[in-house]
Amino acid sequence: MKTRIITAIVGILVLIGVMFTFNTMVFNLVIAAITLIAIHEIYSALGFEKKDWLMYAVLVPYTLLVMLSSYSAMRKLVMPMSFVLVTFFAIYLVVRNGTISYQKASGLLVFSGIVIFCFYSFVLLKERLPVEKYGYDAVFFILLILCFAWGGDTCAYFAGRAFGKHKLCPVVSPKKTVEGAIGGVLGTMVFGVVATLIYSIAANRMEAFTRSNIGVSMYVIIALLGCIAAVLGIYGDLFASVVKRQCGIKDYGTIFPGHGGILDRFDSVMFIAPFVTMVITAVFYA
Repeated sequence: MKTRIITAIVGILVLIGVMFTFNTMVFNLVIAAITLIAIHEIYSALGFEKKDWLMYAVLVPYTLLVMLSSYSAMRKLVMPMSFVLVTFFAIYLVVRNGTISYQKASGLLVFSGIVIFCFYSFVLLKERLPVEKYGYDAVFFILLILCFAWGGDTCAYFAGRAFGKHKLCPVVSPKKTVEGAIGGVLGTMVFGVVATLIYSIAANRMEAFTRSNIGVSMYVIIALLGCIAAVLGIYGDLFASVVKRQCGIKDYGTIFPGHGGILDRFDSVMFIAPFVTMVITAVFYA
């Protein structure tokens, strides 16, 4: 427990440091680096051999390109590079026919796509909500996404310990309970509304945050988002756990002592980030 707490504190300090680079290209590069570490964890978990290093290497420039696509020169290359990527995988499977598993290659491509989609959401928020026009709203929503994921996990953990009796998904995650999941949903909703209220007051955004394009207060939408995000967070956790069980591993990595790898920490963020980003940008900043 001591190791987990120390790691969490260090992680929070690093997160604060990263946020100070938000309005620079450094932020995009940090997001790209985190994404590439996560993809390498997938590559390792699936058990690829050293001679299959090209399967990972080809994803490096593509990930960098996607995370830098908020810059117009890079955006133009996303479509042709996407074509090159999928064509490479198809050709590689033909060339290595019989020596590489289609299922493993497909798993790497699909899981990597989910991870890229997740972390690209942070870059998209930066692009759609520029600091010059909206202040630090994008930073707030990135932190809110993490709050939804990790705050929901924390609430679910304590609710499960206090009231847990009925197993949620015993085959995949034996420790998760229905009561814990309910506690996570309720806690996420409360976390979201309180965090939004504090930010709107601190950043003098009360007027903007009490209206939307559909005539509903942001606080109501945040509460609903929190409810759905909590469910998506649980699903992301279960999805990552299924892959781990099928790969026969306990953790995806060791980059966070006591916590595991990037995917062990961000599994619950995978589906929350793109969902919240899409809703927020469509409802409040269209």
